[in-house]
Amino acid sequence: MKSLLALSSGIDRFNEIIGKAVAWLIFIAVLISAANAIIRKVFNTSSNAWLEMQWYLFGAAFLLAAAYTLKQNEHVRIDIVYGLWSRRVQHWIDLFGHVVFLMPFVTLMLWYFVPYVAQSFRSGEVSTNSGGLIIWPAKSLLLIGFTLLWLQGISEIIKKIAVMRGDIEDPNPFVSSHAAAEAEGEALKEELAK
Repeated sequence: MKSLLALSSGIDRFNEIIGKAVAWLIFIAVLISAANAIIRKVFNTSSNAWLEMQWYLFGAAFLLAAAYTLKQNEHVRIDIVYGLWSRRVQHWIDLFGHVVFLMPFVTLMLWYFVPYVAQSFRSGEVSTNSGGLIIWPAKSLLLIGFTLLWLQGISEIIKKIAVMRGDIEDPNPFVSSHAAAEAEGEALKEELAK
């Protein structure tokens, strides 16, 4: 289990570095969007390449940060049902979800994206829009993003098993939204009292 936890830790660090780094892509996309809007209004001109660059940057941020989101336990779940169970049952629910839903889906996507991206790269696919960008880098982001998500899925499965066996502490102790709201209210109350 020690070597698996070391692998998990390496995957976590790798996805954390990427997840934090790609946050800047949103900022760059906003700058490009603002510049494009100003140029369009002031000079009555625009460029499809700049519009597509915005989409590429936003897509890259979303796809490349998905694994980091899973690592941080910030993915979407139905807390109403999930919060009713003990933490041990929640671990079983998470493990079941990762093994039965996440990993088969991500594996299937990778299976389809490899030839999809390879064919786009070989053909030198470009946008059908006048002045648009080449397409294969954007399609490559799909493959890279799902690869990172697949790796993080492996890491999460390793950590869930280790937590359930008692080998490690729970890296993401679940706090229900109600308990979190109460804690935030208490912190605000203390801050106002000062």
